Parts: sequence; C-alpha cells; structure tokens
Amino acid sequence: MSFVKELVLALDLEDRRSALKIAENLSDLVDRFKVNYPLIISSGIRIISEISELKPVIADLKIADVPHIAAKIAEIAFRNDAQAVIIHGFAGSDMMKAVLSVAKRYGCEVYVVTELSSEGGKEFMGRFSIEIAKMAKDNGCNGLIAPATRLDKLKEIREAAGDIKILCPGIGAQGGSLDALKFADGIIVGRSIYLAENPREVARELRSRVQAYSFRP
Repeated sequence: MSFVKELVLALDLEDRRSALKIAENLSDLVDRFKVNYPLIISSGIRIISEISELKPVIADLKIADVPHIAAKIAEIAFRNDAQAVIIHGFAGSDMMKAVLSVAKRYGCEVYVVTELSSEGGKEFMGRFSIEIAKMAKDNGCNGLIAPATRLDKLKEIREAAGDIKILCPGIGAQGGSLDALKFADGIIVGRSIYLAENPREVARELRSRVQAYSFRP
C-alpha cells in the first residue's frame, strides 16, 4: 500500500468548457483527473487529451465486453492520452487479460472495479468483490476501484489485494468516509468539489486531509 495518498477529481460533467475550466482551476490541488461517459460522449474522445495536458487522466469507461471489443475500447482511450482505464471485474479474466495486453503496449494502467459504491453495488457485485480483487492481483492489474462507503468490505478487499493500489469513490455526496484511506491509496471525489460554491477551497481542504494520511519514508 502506498504511503503517499492520492486525490483524484472526477469530472462527471457534460459541458466541455465547464470541465476544462474546473480542471485548469484545480490542477495544482489534485493528482489526477477521472473522466466518465457523460463528458466523453458530450465532448468527444479528444477531451481526454485536452485534460491530460494538465494532469494524468483515468478514463472511467468501466469496460465490460467480450475481449476483442474491450481491447478496442482500451486502445482508443490510450491513443487519446489516457494514463489508465477502468474495467469491470465481473466480465472475467479473459477480458481483463485482453485490456492488460493493450495497456502494456502503451505503458498505461488498468484499474478494476470490485463493486460499485452505490447501494446497488451490494446486490450482485458485492458477493464476488473479494474474488474479483484476487483475480485482478493475480493477473497483474495496477489497481482496484473499491467503495469508500463500506469500510468493512474495503478492509477485506485490501487483505485480498495485497499491495496493489486501491482508489475509492463514494466520498462526500455518497456519504463515504475519509477513513477509507486507512486501507486505500487514494480517493476519488466529484460532486463535493465541482458543485461547491468554492471548489478550490473544498479541494484544498481535501488535499490537506489526504496528506494527513500520507507520509514519505
């Protein structure tokens, strides 16, 4: 587990100008940006490249398809300067290996969702999240996306995952706790920052609190 914790800003917006403005305003306070379908579909795939000029970008495509299609999706993301992609673990090890193969060619990363941070994540995905974490570790994935909203499960996922990186969504709007950083290497925060009256103030406070969990040996 990393000693230096990350703050990742989720740009879950639809408007390109607004997303770029927020990214430019906060790039000095966050470690990476995460972009999802709303922004990519509304602005075009090149938005990844634009934002990556400020800080590295995780393309949150939650890839879950047959291996050859999953590989194509990952290829497009990496060609457009994504540093990492997110895939769904439930789609199986063959898809995981296909995406990892593409990532290795580009020198990029693959993160695997163990279960969603929303309530629905407990209905089906939560039953297999530990197995998904073990599969991601065994296949050489770079990290996991695991819920800050369920600390007991997060602890189990950390024990199963060993020392691979864990990033946690669910902080703020979904009620997740910064105590997730006891088990995780970073947090992913979106609405609590970009919808705030003063996004810089909120991001600065979160940066300070994240650093409190970090130390450099």
